[in-house]
Amino acid sequence: MNIPLKRYWVLLARYIKPQRARYWLLTVLLMGSIGLQILNPQVMRYFIDAAVGGEAGAQLAWAAIAFVGLALVQQAMAVTGRYVGENVAWTATNALRAELAEHCLNLDMSFHNDTSPGELIERIDGDVAELSNFFSQLVIRVIGNLVLMTGILIVLFFEDWRVGIVFTCFAIVAVLGLNRVRSVAVPFQKALRAATADLFGFLEERLAGTEDIRSSGAVAFVIHGLSELPYRLLGLWQPTPLRFLAIRFTGGMLHTVGVALALILGWYLYRGAAITIGTVYLLVHYVNLLGRPIRQLTHQTESLQSIGAATERLADLNRMRSRIRDGPGADLPPGPLALRFDSVSFAYGGGELVLKDLSFELPPGGVLGLLGRTGSGKTTLARLVFRLYDPSSGSIALNEVDIRELRLRPLRQRVALVTQDVQLFEASVRDNLTFFDHTIPDSRIEAVIEELELAEWYRSLPEGPSTRFETGGRGLSAGEAQPLAFTRVFLRDPGVVIMDEASARLDPATEQRIERAVDRLLLGRTAIVIAHRLATVDRADRIMILDDGHVAEQGERAVLAADTGSRFHGLLRTGLEEVLA
Repeated sequence: MNIPLKRYWVLLARYIKPQRARYWLLTVLLMGSIGLQILNPQVMRYFIDAAVGGEAGAQLAWAAIAFVGLALVQQAMAVTGRYVGENVAWTATNALRAELAEHCLNLDMSFHNDTSPGELIERIDGDVAELSNFFSQLVIRVIGNLVLMTGILIVLFFEDWRVGIVFTCFAIVAVLGLNRVRSVAVPFQKALRAATADLFGFLEERLAGTEDIRSSGAVAFVIHGLSELPYRLLGLWQPTPLRFLAIRFTGGMLHTVGVALALILGWYLYRGAAITIGTVYLLVHYVNLLGRPIRQLTHQTESLQSIGAATERLADLNRMRSRIRDGPGADLPPGPLALRFDSVSFAYGGGELVLKDLSFELPPGGVLGLLGRTGSGKTTLARLVFRLYDPSSGSIALNEVDIRELRLRPLRQRVALVTQDVQLFEASVRDNLTFFDHTIPDSRIEAVIEELELAEWYRSLPEGPSTRFETGGRGLSAGEAQPLAFTRVFLRDPGVVIMDEASARLDPATEQRIERAVDRLLLGRTAIVIAHRLATVDRADRIMILDDGHVAEQGERAVLAADTGSRFHGLLRTGLEEVLA
């Protein structure tokens, strides 16, 4: 596999451009350090020739002081350059992480269903970490070492044209040889990183399900599955160092040949009185110095293999495009919205249809009670309204506007979902309630809190709205977390609300308070209430029962309840919880 250098440069330039000043400073520091590396041996040559020629001790002392001073300045510039380089690296890679995270969040749900969180973490963090060296040191060192090699060769030409020709040829062969073996390990490194992502994905999923795994006695099974992944990693890791060994061997042999050439040429020219003993030292020192960029280029070539694999995987991720595209844009009026499904069918991933030719209308401010057994398509219907997926056929409209004509952000601002599971973030209470929208004032939050009867809990927070939740909202009961979900919805003031049995896990006292909040929430809003209990659909105007993706029955709630032949009447008679379980 050949990873062109142009791809590295394109990747570098995109994220370096916003911090050009620091990168120019890094370049100046690097060039200054290279210049001093070439200059300092000239001082040592003068010292040696002066000592052999019997010069005064004062001149030798000044030469020694100059040599030490230049060496200290060169080291200071190298250390400063490394610091600036790391700063550039972290700024660039953090920008790349943020861009990749945003890209993944904007991909459709089919991508997230097929990709584990562990794999995403490995790509967004692990692969990007591989690029940190690239941003901070790799390219600047590759260029810097090439500049150092060029400077040394120019000086060698000035010393003796024969030496210059020999080592120019040597440098060309060295660079071509290293470039030849540059991509030898990329396929293995890419497979290794993919296997590492699989391991992280396995760990993330199993750790998230620790409670179920332990309660079902599946610990041994999980450990057995875990044991297979490291063996796979080992099988991929073992051949990778052998490929790197070819790169190191090439660099080592080239350096050895260079030193041998320097010794032979130095002996030949000194014997012919073409150069002084100080120049012999200079020649050997420059060739040793020439070996340093060759060795570093070898090391950086190895880094190019890891970076090449990471670049390929990140490019693969960036090439993925969401199937859900923003519409051209259309306006929705404030207040409750009409909702219409017109012959909607849908299947996940090209499989069997989950919804089949589904049609219904819900007027502005209407409340639809949605019933059906598990797997009948109720949750899928809710996902389609949000455009987490698009229908396989048919259309969905809000106020007679096809939702595919709307931009995604305004659509999801006007439609809200409340479920049993409330996702809380490791952030402040304010950020959790507003979803990080800092335009919502605290006064608005407090008014909603009062309306939802959460004032006592709100006043008990040690730092008020700035109080931070632990990861995942640990320490909050379902009765405390669920009202927060209602607060979020109130703050958004949507036109359509979808409720998926939001009070199913609550104790009776908390449920009563939530039911009062539901009454307030649905006032002046269109709603779909996905229900498993009779009490939940008492407030519904209309009832729709799904069965295997079909509309088995729909109509006015009062009419269906009075019709002894309707399914809804049967559910009321036998008990909704028992029938739909």
